Amino acid sequence: MAEELSKLGYQSFVVDYRLRPYTQEEGALDLARAVRFVRSHAEGYGIEEQDIAVMGFSAGGILAGEMLRNFDGTVSPTVLDPDYVPDALDEVSADAAADGMIYSFYGRLSVGTTDVDSLREAELPPTFYCYGTRDPFYGQFLANADAAEEAGVSVERLQLDDMPHGFGSQGGWIPAYNQWLTQIFESNERSGNI
Repeated sequence: MAEELSKLGYQSFVVDYRLRPYTQEEGALDLARAVRFVRSHAEGYGIEEQDIAVMGFSAGGILAGEMLRNFDGTVSPTVLDPDYVPDALDEVSADAAADGMIYSFYGRLSVGTTDVDSLREAELPPTFYCYGTRDPFYGQFLANADAAEEAGVSVERLQLDDMPHGFGSQGGWIPAYNQWLTQIFESNERSGNI
């Protein structure tokens, strides 16, 4: 997927985050650190520092959601590990301009949240949901996207009929995601937002 996005002109980064015995929270901190690193090197990568999006597939999307809900901005890793020693990179914002939830949702592994208040409090960025109708989590994608919309999140949905879980770059969804993300970045450039 990173290669496909790179062909469209995006600088793409793949995060190899911590898994068991670590928790979803530690993985989210890995993503936050990656966002901070990219933002701090934006000029070298030839990107605008406000034009950073996160995206994930299945568990990777849940991880991105965890980061955006609990560890974005300048939230210090010390909230999870009091022995962590912060450095200069921890002072850089881990905010993202957009989130791509590809057969994924905000919540926990296998459980999408419908808690509108917690989604509202997280002040989530615009979110692109893409899912297949043959996915066993199909109902959860719909419920989570509904809850996010009710929380005031700008939501874009793309449903792929007859697609299962794990379709990757198949299904023709990449042009729609590209168009959506381009609009988000253009809007940020006009408004000066992150």
